[in-house]
Amino acid sequence: MHGLWQPRVLGAWRVPATGPAILAVNHSHNIDGPLLLGTSPRPVHFLIKKEAFVGPLGPFLRSIGQIGVDRHAADRAATTDALGVLAQGGVLGIFPEGTRGEGDFASLRGGLSYFALRSGAPVVPVAVLGSAERRSRVVGALPPLRGRVDVVFGEPFDAGDGSGRRTRAALDAATVRIQQRLTEHLAEARALTGRRSTHPNGKRAQ
Repeated sequence: MHGLWQPRVLGAWRVPATGPAILAVNHSHNIDGPLLLGTSPRPVHFLIKKEAFVGPLGPFLRSIGQIGVDRHAADRAATTDALGVLAQGGVLGIFPEGTRGEGDFASLRGGLSYFALRSGAPVVPVAVLGSAERRSRVVGALPPLRGRVDVVFGEPFDAGDGSGRRTRAALDAATVRIQQRLTEHLAEARALTGRRSTHPNGKRAQ
């Protein structure tokens, strides 16, 4: 990753040095996950769609601690594995939008709030900027080689309200809090790096 896209990593010191943590990452390009694996100051166990565990890539992903998840049904095995990572003091990586999109945290699924409330682990917002702004002329699905991609880590925060409740209402309220914090971090990261919002078609947002 460092050789291909020269990622600039900002705020990595904000990731807790020890104990469980959840990296909540915006997702607009296929390289976002590998970028985090290569730039995070601690090993990350990502929840990755099970479709990626096909052929020789499957054994490799499992060997480096990645977790396959069925995005279309309740996947108890993946949930247990993810909670196990946090229980052992590890770092769990989640794309809270569920799939690739504009990477603006506009629509979050409830999985992130569930893991945060169940484990009590702090959530670290992460903004990956530049992976979808331009496409390579050589390989259209990838950013230009040697192009700069920024990976900006934010301040960790507690998703709960301090009550310890895990009810549906508590999960919904946590999702709202998480979305607000992630959106704020994305805006701060864009200001810090001098990047503006960009839609997938390449047009700058006003």
